[in-house]
Amino acid sequence: MSGTRSAVRYAKAIMEIASDKKLSEVINQDMALISSTIAKNKELKDFIVNPTVSVEDKKNSLDQIFASTNKLTQHLFQLLLVNNRFEILEAVSQQYGVLYNSANNIQIAQVTTAFPITPALEKQMLAKIATFSDKKIAIENIVDDSIIGGFILRIEDQQYNASVANKLRTLSRELRN
Repeated sequence: MSGTRSAVRYAKAIMEIASDKKLSEVINQDMALISSTIAKNKELKDFIVNPTVSVEDKKNSLDQIFASTNKLTQHLFQLLLVNNRFEILEAVSQQYGVLYNSANNIQIAQVTTAFPITPALEKQMLAKIATFSDKKIAIENIVDDSIIGGFILRIEDQQYNASVANKLRTLSRELRN
């Protein structure tokens, strides 16, 4: 992704200001909203990176789309306007999340399931994961019906595959040998 170094610098600056103002959690929620909105909306992403759209139009649109965000987050839009860098907005929001998690000792556990996990199941998974991690755990649920059932748990570079699809592949290999 182009502009990653710049995105890290912007994210660090926002993190520092947010920490000073005791707003880092609020800004993290804003950045998560921005990141997911842009990732899920191709038209918005195309609009933001389109060089033929004026930076003022981009800022005005983002102010309207993210009107509920904190003033510090909205100041980011102003800064991106001044520096003509709206194309790195998604990267900045993602980098802020990485910095926030690191600063707060939070580890992301990606859980891939064939269906969205329920709050009760999430609570059970958090309890189990907490037995082998000393960090706070946040679960990111990825729904992929191709795994048929079960789950795939990924924490950093470790993965535990308890999916039905994986068990079927394993059984198929064993039967062929």
